[in-house]
Amino acid sequence: MAKQFDLIVFDWDGTLMDSAAAIVTAIQDASRDLGLTVPSDRQARYVIGLGLADALHHAVPDLPRDRYPEMVERYRHHYLSRDQELTLFQGVPELMMELREAGYALAVATGKSRLGLDRALKVSGLGGLFHATRCADECHSKPHPQMLLELMDEFAASAERTLMIGDTTHDLQMAVNAGTGAIGVTYGAHVPEELQALAPLAVVDGVDELGAWLRRHG
Repeated sequence: MAKQFDLIVFDWDGTLMDSAAAIVTAIQDASRDLGLTVPSDRQARYVIGLGLADALHHAVPDLPRDRYPEMVERYRHHYLSRDQELTLFQGVPELMMELREAGYALAVATGKSRLGLDRALKVSGLGGLFHATRCADECHSKPHPQMLLELMDEFAASAERTLMIGDTTHDLQMAVNAGTGAIGVTYGAHVPEELQALAPLAVVDGVDELGAWLRRHG
């Protein structure tokens, strides 16, 4: 059966790498270091996937902008102290290899910085499997469609033949804004009901279920 999609774009944190909890804890610890109101788990989870300025605005709204660099330094300190413990979700390497061998163009669109994504790609061993990547310090923050629009342009892929896969409403709203298809995954940062509200093609509960959907419909 002919493929429905040519380009598949993945979010990183909470979609490919099991890092959502570490991000939440790092945001909370950094807030505590700076004497700020510590955001709840829900508040901190909401900002996963956003660019840095948007994430800080939502997670720690009482933080003056002139203290953003201080917050970033403390966040990175806490996150990097744990990043050696982070792992890909089970089945991710095998699925990426399968999709690559099936002839899909594979890309990443992430709220991470370029430095952070390059580090994660190297540590995870997945760097060689993706044809292109876009980061939040290179583009507008999700849910602005710039990341997807640039990737579609790079691969001459139409919106109808592009699929975005992510664990947050920011990912799915970006797909809506770019006119592409989307799949939500429930094992990351945002709850299924929030993902369903954006009417993706599917909401799946695990990497195995994601792979099965792609084999049937991709």
